[in-house]
Amino acid sequence: MPDWAGVLREIEEEKTEHGRLAAGAADTIRRKYLNGLHDYTKRNVIAYYSGWLSKPGAMDIDITDEDKNGFMMAVHRLDRTKGLDLLLHTPGGSIAATQSIVDYLHQMFGSNIRAIVPHIVMSAGTMVACSCKTIVMAKHSNLGPIDPHLDGMPTAGVLAEFQRACKEVKDDAAKIPIWQAIVGQYRPAFLSQCENAIKWSNEFVRGQLENVMFAGTPDAKARAGRAVRQLSSYKGNKTHQRHIHFDECKNVVGLEVELLETDPKLQDWVLTVHHCYMHAFMNTSAVKIIENQLGVALVKQQREVLIQR
Repeated sequence: MPDWAGVLREIEEEKTEHGRLAAGAADTIRRKYLNGLHDYTKRNVIAYYSGWLSKPGAMDIDITDEDKNGFMMAVHRLDRTKGLDLLLHTPGGSIAATQSIVDYLHQMFGSNIRAIVPHIVMSAGTMVACSCKTIVMAKHSNLGPIDPHLDGMPTAGVLAEFQRACKEVKDDAAKIPIWQAIVGQYRPAFLSQCENAIKWSNEFVRGQLENVMFAGTPDAKARAGRAVRQLSSYKGNKTHQRHIHFDECKNVVGLEVELLETDPKLQDWVLTVHHCYMHAFMNTSAVKIIENQLGVALVKQQREVLIQR
């Protein structure tokens, strides 16, 4: 199986031999290996990939309601009895969109969904992974915390800061002007929105873990509660950008995770597919791709959507 350099050589050869543009050549090579992954696992494959690492600051990289269209296209005509392997690479996004997409996928495949994380999923992407029966991670892969953000601010941090303000002002009235300047920046109802966002995300993930990943185990409720506390702990995780790797996901968070390296052939297929997507983002204008093993794809490109069949 080709490595990073090997995939790039194949793309360049495709461009030269067939006179194709970079995007067309990247599509051809990527779909060849995505279909090969399907042939190996005998399961449906949908890749949900964002180019946020290659194009930091680009628009349209987060999970949004528009992505539902891509998933509907990708699911159409698939044999749903074969289950679904969901390749995830995303920084996260809207909780509402995430919940809606997860609900749709469960309606289509039940709980027969396996998340595969070749590199990174963060925030709401972690919520999607936690909604699957199991998560396949490599030694270098990571999930991220699920504490929600509003207007770019950590909701748990805002509430902790407000509680600190109340305490310090009560203890020392001289600090009122200092905290007035900070708390005065919050818009009306912002604190309530923060509380609701935390409750919403925690309840959603807890429910998915209890009813899907841990379903049938006698301690499902307790395991789900522990996992959510670990993943949502603003104090424990320190930052929303924290990377939570395999050992911690398994032994501390308590998720059902499988190590990709235990199946070398699966590892080769998954990493080659991952390299294909990274080359697509680095060498074309694509910022998001939702694609199945049949080559049906929604490709988001700088405010344009290309539908390919």
